[in-house]
Amino acid sequence: MSREKVYNFSAGPSMMPESVLKKAGSEIEDYKGSGMSVMEMSHRSSLFGEIFAETKAKLKSALNVPDSHEILFLQGGATLQFAAIPLNLMGENKCADYAVTGNFSGLAAKEAEKYGKVHIACDSSDRGHSYIPTQLSLSNESSYFYYCANNTIYGTEWQHVPDTNGKTIVCDMSSDILSKPVDVSRFGLIYAGAQKNMAPAGLTVVIVAKTLAGRQMDICPSVMSYDTLIKKDSMLNTPPCWCIYMLGLVLDWLDGIGGVKAMEEIKKERAQLIYDVLDNSKLYIPHAEPGSRSDMNVTFRTGSEELDAQFVKGAAAEGLLNLKGHRLTGGMRASLYNAMPMEGVRALAEYMKKFEVEHNV
Repeated sequence: MSREKVYNFSAGPSMMPESVLKKAGSEIEDYKGSGMSVMEMSHRSSLFGEIFAETKAKLKSALNVPDSHEILFLQGGATLQFAAIPLNLMGENKCADYAVTGNFSGLAAKEAEKYGKVHIACDSSDRGHSYIPTQLSLSNESSYFYYCANNTIYGTEWQHVPDTNGKTIVCDMSSDILSKPVDVSRFGLIYAGAQKNMAPAGLTVVIVAKTLAGRQMDICPSVMSYDTLIKKDSMLNTPPCWCIYMLGLVLDWLDGIGGVKAMEEIKKERAQLIYDVLDNSKLYIPHAEPGSRSDMNVTFRTGSEELDAQFVKGAAAEGLLNLKGHRLTGGMRASLYNAMPMEGVRALAEYMKKFEVEHNV
């Protein structure tokens, strides 16, 4: 089966833009006449230093990151940040507010409990994480408010930045970063695993207000200290060099199609194609409630596990891959990240309609 006929709807690692893969392929053995691949050059070399600096500048431009914030290229995934955030930001009160609107925000809250008091500002588990709460309960003692912008497993997304009355906001943007403009100045810290919208797995981007550096607990490991990592410009240890290079190529591609403002319109159109099918179907049951629906991860089911399995198997036969829902929820999940072409979404929408007709609904 040729690549042109395969569309990868995986929640991550996800599709990469075809032009990016071709560019990386053309340079994989010899980067700009150096005789070396980026994968084998020293992270201390002047050549990689150029890649690093250029990629950082491109991301700063793409998200309009103010000079008040520092960009870090780290490892350990979003999971490492579950611990790094409280270790760095909980402060003397050792208390933080967490919004639990899905699996990963719940895991982050549990990890933070190891280092201090976690106050649950809202919890959507009462309706199976099918919605984003509109009211927050914030603690007077807390040093920051934490939320996950997009919940990949349940298919919900915050449509707004929560109002915290000036309290520092920390946000996991792993699955919707670079999909729309963001006012970075409103956040104390933004972080994201790269494997959905930015680069191959292995890179974690952290964008942190410089004023928050230097507040880490005494037990915070150096490799997790934002203060240390800022001073070392992400090079306390060897960074994920290849992934940083790939991020630079993805940012070039994004800029070429009009940047995050253009991507915002594209993502809306992509998601609406699938939600239109769901909203006009007698077979499919969408999980997320209107007003809380994710443009990145569309989750749904038929109501029959057997029929769900048939749907996934039939889709794979047509080159529509990785549509099986997360093991916690079952059903189906279509992840529509930045690199997913509109043709792939149209193909999925048509398959959904055909599957419904074939099953006499």
